[in-house]
Amino acid sequence: MTEGPAADDPDPVRANTPGGGVRPESRDIEPAAPEEFGLVQAWWGDGKGKTTAALGMAMRAVGHGYQVHVLQFMKGGADSVEDVRGEYNAIAALPGFSYENLGHYGWHAMPDGSEERDHSAEAEAGLERARELVAAAADADLATPFDPAGDADEGMHMLVLDEVLYAAERELVAPAEVRELVESKPDALELVLTGGHSPPEFLGDAADLVSEVRKGRHPFDDGHRARKGTEY
Repeated sequence: MTEGPAADDPDPVRANTPGGGVRPESRDIEPAAPEEFGLVQAWWGDGKGKTTAALGMAMRAVGHGYQVHVLQFMKGGADSVEDVRGEYNAIAALPGFSYENLGHYGWHAMPDGSEERDHSAEAEAGLERARELVAAAADADLATPFDPAGDADEGMHMLVLDEVLYAAERELVAPAEVRELVESKPDALELVLTGGHSPPEFLGDAADLVSEVRKGRHPFDDGHRARKGTEY
């Protein structure tokens, strides 16, 4: 005999769906710890949406009460964007969600007047900071909830290293060192890597999920610049 919320539902298909056919609704966010985290994800490709996908997933995790931190490489700014990022405002408004940015102004190998040695220095600093965050997670008890107002150096359940694959592709950081970082993570930490237009083959079997975001068409190709609310 069927038990639970859908016990009186005459539609057997609805009754057998996940959640017993009960429509999902928002709830207050309470600190919690994930039971199934611990994979390594890599999002790469020449299409728009790698960071967007990672941040969307991070928001989902935060909605369950998990602690998430985003470390951005190579996104210090450009003349096509304003000095405000929509994602930073949203992150600051959500409990248990934090970010930091170690990118240098401009983009590596672009004629924007920025110094290539500065891009390298910032990328190296980002990788060193990533090591500190992974070590902090290793020292923390990831099976327990964190204080939503706590510092990232106290640990997190999910760590997003945005554009680290791009930095490795351009050899601003050594690809082998990125792999070493991945292999050093604690078992329960969900680690998300984004960036780059080439397959991150250096990760090998260290990545559990590898998704290519392929470009079919992009407004940049038609001369559009970054738009507020979609690119920043």
